[in-house]
Amino acid sequence: MPASSRPLDHGEQSGERPADGPPTRGREPARRRPTLSKGVVLEAAIDHVDRFGLAGLSMRKLGASLEVEGMALYRYVHSRDELLDAMVDRLMDRLYADPDVLLRPEDDWQQFLRRVAAGVRRLALEHPQIFPLVATRHRAASWIRPPLRSLRWIEGFLSALLDRGFSEEAAVHAYRAFGSFLVGHLLLEVSADGVDPLTAAVDPGARAPSAPAPSPDLGDFPTLTRLADRLAVADLGEEFEHSLGNLLERLQEARERLS
Repeated sequence: MPASSRPLDHGEQSGERPADGPPTRGREPARRRPTLSKGVVLEAAIDHVDRFGLAGLSMRKLGASLEVEGMALYRYVHSRDELLDAMVDRLMDRLYADPDVLLRPEDDWQQFLRRVAAGVRRLALEHPQIFPLVATRHRAASWIRPPLRSLRWIEGFLSALLDRGFSEEAAVHAYRAFGSFLVGHLLLEVSADGVDPLTAAVDPGARAPSAPAPSPDLGDFPTLTRLADRLAVADLGEEFEHSLGNLLERLQEARERLS
């Protein structure tokens, strides 16, 4: 993942609408509303959930925080469910823009993974009310593992490992194991901060999709195009047993070393 990588340019900047007419002498100028855009709506939604929790998010309440009717927000997101997905994507874009996370040419693979893990942990601790969404929201494909759930992130992650001596099979295994470790540990950590991951992850207004989501377009992601079939896991039970076996081996090593 090149150090020059940057998040998607949403082309959306928070702005202000001039007040109508000059302020009256001796009175405070009229408060200006932010000019709405999808970016403004998403940033306001993230801030709202950070302050009040996911259960406190509704289009009406979010509109009130932006001093507009809730219906005005449907120009930018079609439903609360779509809003939640867009919030997750927004946080993934922030992570992709973090210079402390992106791959540096001098990094070995361990330095890179440590930096990515630290970046994801910062995101989880800064947004504990939202992180369960990162871990559990609908995925564009069954083989996408949270929390590194965007196609750009998976492409960059796998490419970085392949460039540093991993075989394709080892890179796929690392992606699965790394994601499982981060999700498990960080959900535990945010729950210790008072967040109920199960309650936060459930959107009572969401409807189950009536049909499987179409496969994502991988045209811009050559590594994913090549490895997508290997990323898919047919038997999660087998993966569980494999991961448990690895853990037991590490515990045995620790037992011998510390005895």
